[in-house]
Amino acid sequence: MKAKKIMVLLLSAVMILSLAGCGKEVQEATETEVTETTETPEVTETEEVAASIDFEDGLFGFMGVDTTKGNADESVLSVEDFAGSKALKVTVSGKVPYIVLDVEGLLGDKISTVRTIEMDMGLENPDGTFEACSGNIYVYSGAENVETYSGWSVYLDTKNPNKISAVLDTEAKYMAAGLGNKVIITKEVDNGATLSNLYIDNIRFLDEAGAVIEANSSAVYVAPVAAEADMSNLKYLKNVVEFPGFATGADAWAQAGFDMPQEVIDALVPGSIIQIEYMSETGDMWLVVPGAAAGWMRVSQQTATKNNSKNIAQISFEEIAALCGDDVSQWGTMLQGESDGKWEIYKVSVGQDSGIVTLGSTVEFPDFATGADAWAQAGFDMPEEFIAALVPGSVIEIEYSSEMNNMWLVFPGAAAGWMRVQQQTAAATNSICQVTFEQIAEVCGDDVSQWGTMLQCESEGKWEVFAVRVGQPSKIQALSNKVEFTGFAVAADAWAQGGFDMPQEIIDALVPGSVVELNYTSDTGFLWLVMPDAAAGWMRVEQQTAECNGSVCQITYEQIAAVCGDDKTTWGARMQAESDGAWEVYSVFVGTPAE
Repeated sequence: MKAKKIMVLLLSAVMILSLAGCGKEVQEATETEVTETTETPEVTETEEVAASIDFEDGLFGFMGVDTTKGNADESVLSVEDFAGSKALKVTVSGKVPYIVLDVEGLLGDKISTVRTIEMDMGLENPDGTFEACSGNIYVYSGAENVETYSGWSVYLDTKNPNKISAVLDTEAKYMAAGLGNKVIITKEVDNGATLSNLYIDNIRFLDEAGAVIEANSSAVYVAPVAAEADMSNLKYLKNVVEFPGFATGADAWAQAGFDMPQEVIDALVPGSIIQIEYMSETGDMWLVVPGAAAGWMRVSQQTATKNNSKNIAQISFEEIAALCGDDVSQWGTMLQGESDGKWEIYKVSVGQDSGIVTLGSTVEFPDFATGADAWAQAGFDMPEEFIAALVPGSVIEIEYSSEMNNMWLVFPGAAAGWMRVQQQTAAATNSICQVTFEQIAEVCGDDVSQWGTMLQCESEGKWEVFAVRVGQPSKIQALSNKVEFTGFAVAADAWAQGGFDMPQEIIDALVPGSVVELNYTSDTGFLWLVMPDAAAGWMRVEQQTAECNGSVCQITYEQIAAVCGDDKTTWGARMQAESDGAWEVYSVFVGTPAE
């Protein structure tokens, strides 16, 4: 529509100038000629470059910002004037903007006819200078939302904005309705000292014949909910110092990284932990210290600890010191990542073990959601089932936010008087606080009936509590040197077994001290390990003997040996799972307890 209006105005201007000074008769003729001119081929040509979306109506609800990726920023979207028309402005806030285009919402069933996606990309640096930038257009296609991408760049001020495009030239790239297919536009390289903002305009969806597909600009994009970080096998950290700007990647066996700022070097003290959030084709991530006085050093992930999702790794000060020495000044300043597959690091930080433990079965304090200003208390009377769960060894867990990043537990009605358990005594991160039975008993006494029924929270800054629960610490162990039982994914009904023959790498990993870990769900919460072909006979290691929390079950080598014998060559090749309710196992690993 924009192009058509401009073309008509230009034609009108030409006619008016050419007929200046003519009489009324000529003017009337001119009006007729202008009307006729709107039917000329030039206007037809304008229709060919019409946009599916031009933002002139001010609507942009069909676009959104995906902040779930590890290196994503929280860019702000708006419609502003740019290059003589309305355009979507992406105010970039720091890292990589992931701007989602809800193609299905815009096109409905017509999404399957899209063969080319075009748009005008413009840049604007807040300081008024031009800096070349580049990024990608990611297309997610098919039932599996397979990712393909096309690069874009705006490299000359004279070609700002620049037309960019993605071509869906194979069946594998074709999109379809009902599959969650979408397009994401990113800016992944910005050479400017000041971050350039993006302007997106004149989005065109073209079919196989090159015709523009009409779009419904009233569509509304629904942002995905960020998945909770998988902290399996990992420690929750406190006093975290982020390595600013550590976002990089490389191909297999290639290293990339940055010089450590002083605040990161200062945080590297005995007991500290480096946490790496990453993606890798193999799931592995190694830390490289290339400038160490002892020489080029690599801490392989096999020595470190990673979660089951293989996207977060933790490497301790002591693991680096074992290679580079205890003196951090001898480590050099460069910290790099590396893997045996193509990899990308989104975030690196350094912190200390917070002491937070994973709880097994818990009892929720229903509706405990409240907040107050600094030094003010608020809370509720404890229900009977909550009081009953307060036994020696139990832990009260509080999910919260606080301006001062601390949270205290208050018992105002205790027989011993008004009592507070401060966070400095407890275990805590900036969002979770855990207070043990013993810490409360130290100020209120061992008899829970003397604690009073009111449970309150407090902080030295404005605070809010979202949830409170009590439970027993899970004895699930963090594992390192984990070997995955590839393809172990199976489900069955109650009392039915399912499993697979163990590959050689799993048999080799089963050594004294090792642990078999099963990630599962079960109607009853129980899961058992079955060795059906053991020389000693059909054998089951029940969950009551093992350590499970309803989603992770760990069985030691020694627990299997207790029923199958010390010689693993007599255990048989088959490993199965079973439960007394319907169950499903998602993955199985064998590892050794992390130190």
